[in-house]
Amino acid sequence: MFLLRMVFRSFSRQLKRRLLIAVTVCLSATICVAMLGVVFDVGDKLNAELSTYGSNIVVKPKADAVVSDLYNTADAGNGAEAADPTSFLKESDVPSIKTTFWAFNITDFAPELNVNAIIDGRNVPVTGTWFNKKVPLATGQNVVAGVKGMRSWWKVDGAWAKDGAGASGTGKVVAAADTNQTAVVQGMMGKDLANVTHTKVGQTVTLSKATADGQHRSQRVRIVGIFDSGDNDANGVYIPSWSAQRLSDLPDSIDKIEVKALTTPENDLARKAEKDPAALSQEEWETWYCTAYPSSIAYQIEEVMPGAVAKQVRQVAALQGDVLHKTQAVMILMTALSLIAAAIAVANLMASSIGERGSELALLKAIGATDGAVSRLMLTETAVISLIGGLVGAGLGSLLAQVIGHVVFGSGVVMRPMVFVLVFVLLAVTILIASFSSIRSILHLRPAEVLHGR
Repeated sequence: MFLLRMVFRSFSRQLKRRLLIAVTVCLSATICVAMLGVVFDVGDKLNAELSTYGSNIVVKPKADAVVSDLYNTADAGNGAEAADPTSFLKESDVPSIKTTFWAFNITDFAPELNVNAIIDGRNVPVTGTWFNKKVPLATGQNVVAGVKGMRSWWKVDGAWAKDGAGASGTGKVVAAADTNQTAVVQGMMGKDLANVTHTKVGQTVTLSKATADGQHRSQRVRIVGIFDSGDNDANGVYIPSWSAQRLSDLPDSIDKIEVKALTTPENDLARKAEKDPAALSQEEWETWYCTAYPSSIAYQIEEVMPGAVAKQVRQVAALQGDVLHKTQAVMILMTALSLIAAAIAVANLMASSIGERGSELALLKAIGATDGAVSRLMLTETAVISLIGGLVGAGLGSLLAQVIGHVVFGSGVVMRPMVFVLVFVLLAVTILIASFSSIRSILHLRPAEVLHGR
């Protein structure tokens, strides 16, 4: 009881200095809570941001993957002339991607059949794909998938094409099963190709192609949108997958699937598993299989896609990890600097407080108070005012974290309880260290000299 009376009495006698300590701790707690709150949540935020820039997993036929690994060949892409594919996956197997353990992490996917066709005597790459297709799953649910979600950065003049239907010359709706090659389907053309061929939105072009059996097929495509992708895709044409299959006489065939998934940045375990999953111990295997690493999701896609090899897009994974580590490093550095600043400020304020209260402390020692009792008094006073400042700072830090989340990522930050626990532990250690150097002066305080004004 006596200790509490002494503590509250010191507040009334040195209110301004105590408030300075509280404000110092409050500011430090605010910065620490905000920065560490964002650090623990930034992985998911960056994942969501980077996922808007396309796929991070690519699925191909196993034969193509083997040839690519053996001869170190890269995907030529839509902008370069490449031979038509010779190995395929089944388009009807694509929905099984959403039956894996990580189905909810797979946010979008789009199959592709990449072939070459002739437009006005010019050989151009043609991609048959899904634009924004409603896909029924074996569970009875439906999902919407396609390049509209995968290519959100495209600048489109006109509109996105529709799947499974086009307008014939008489306005008749054409279904995927229609074999009438004179029907007009909707498609999209890259800006670079449109400039070369002088094609405008709303015009109709004719794709022609010689199939493997020597037949010549053609497909009329009404260009409903011209897109600027900023890459080699701008040299090609996108049409519905069924239309490209009919043009090439390759029913139910695709040569590539792009998958966009929310993933956890790679670590040593993920890299080890990617090289050889069989080399993992049982505990490592369970941890890797049940964590949303790109390699784990790719492995499970291979389990449900016969004859497929799924690989992560290394550039996206590397960028995600690099940006995440740098962002976390900056925020942790800011947290450390705020703690150091708080330690210096609290140490100086306590030293000044002890200097001003020299006579009071000397009197306490003169009437029998030990060095330990006086030190506990000072520590209790500092702890109480720091706790008040820390609680206020924790609340302000939570608000600041939400502001950072909405300004930078467009969504709130999930504040985890461990953030508050960690911040209070760090503040307690910081204040204890700062107080130690000031309280040491009490041990050298001589009551007789101080009370006699020496």
